Amino acid sequence: MRPLCDTGDMGVGLPRLSTHPQIVQHGTNPPRAKLRGGQLPSHYTCGLSQRLKKLASMNPSSLDPHVLALLGAVVAYLIGSLSFAVIVSRVFGLADPRSYGSGNPGATNVLRSGNKGAAVLTLLFDALKGYLPVALAVHLGWDPVTVTAIGLGAFIGHLWPVFFKFEGGKGVATAAGVLLGFAPALGGLVLLVWLAMAIVFRYSSLAALTAAIAAPLIHVTGWAGSVASVQTAGIVVMSALLIWRHAANIRKLLAGEESKLGQKAKPPTAS
Repeated sequence: MRPLCDTGDMGVGLPRLSTHPQIVQHGTNPPRAKLRGGQLPSHYTCGLSQRLKKLASMNPSSLDPHVLALLGAVVAYLIGSLSFAVIVSRVFGLADPRSYGSGNPGATNVLRSGNKGAAVLTLLFDALKGYLPVALAVHLGWDPVTVTAIGLGAFIGHLWPVFFKFEGGKGVATAAGVLLGFAPALGGLVLLVWLAMAIVFRYSSLAALTAAIAAPLIHVTGWAGSVASVQTAGIVVMSALLIWRHAANIRKLLAGEESKLGQKAKPPTAS
């Protein structure tokens, strides 16, 4: 029996022209595919199957490192652009967190709505969107530049989400997730700094600012070497952006007007 398709060395999956009776009879014009029972003939689907198998077998690690870092950062940015403070608030029937309190779409501001469950879910998902892409890249053994680019992409996506008119949060939970992805011990130590400051002073912003300053110092101290030089640079960028996003909180702290953890937000005033 004649084979339906010839994949050859190139895996093209096209019929043999020299043995196709209609092509021999009518010249060079190939016959159109006719549906039989809602399906294409097997010699057409064979080529598609071969190409899909070839795509599935591709190893991203074989790409140029710069291309891999760029693609990874773009994908992580899109994941980071999922503003879970807004998404969770909509699911729970709450007001948009950008419309009350600090106006920040983050877990702390969602907590000011009085719904602790929504705040916990926001915190969890914001951390996961930073952790999962980085942890996957580390698990796959990708180089430190790519891992760092992916972490920065997820963090920047949270700050300026393309799906929410670039109105993002301050990135505390997402940054914590990225650090946990870099190294669980690193993320754990930075979280301990945040927790200690939050318990003692009851200001989420002050705890975040302290943790942001501590993160690169902890990384340099405990993770020296070539990895540190790349990832520390990425952590410094994240910390600088996080501090910059807290500029209004810094002014409120200095003026004694900053809201404490768990303090319920005042309802938005009509303009």
